[in-house]
Amino acid sequence: MANHKSSLKRIRNSEVKRLRNRYQSRTTRNAMKKLREADKKEAETLFPSVISMIDKLAKNNIIHDNKAANLKSQLAKHVNTL
Repeated sequence: MANHKSSLKRIRNSEVKRLRNRYQSRTTRNAMKKLREADKKEAETLFPSVISMIDKLAKNNIIHDNKAANLKSQLAKHVNTL
């Protein structure tokens, strides 16, 4: 266990950030799953919000920029083939 006040604070902060990152990535994954299962009209309305969620994850370094680009590309291809 840590002894310094600053390291104890770091542990508390990192736990809060871990839970927030986990919540955001889980929410985004659920939205992507919902988009893939939706029909054409519903998918087109969901698409911008899901792309926005993916961009936010990449901006906050929860996922890598290239992974975000790959996910957005796959979703765009899926929506266009519907």
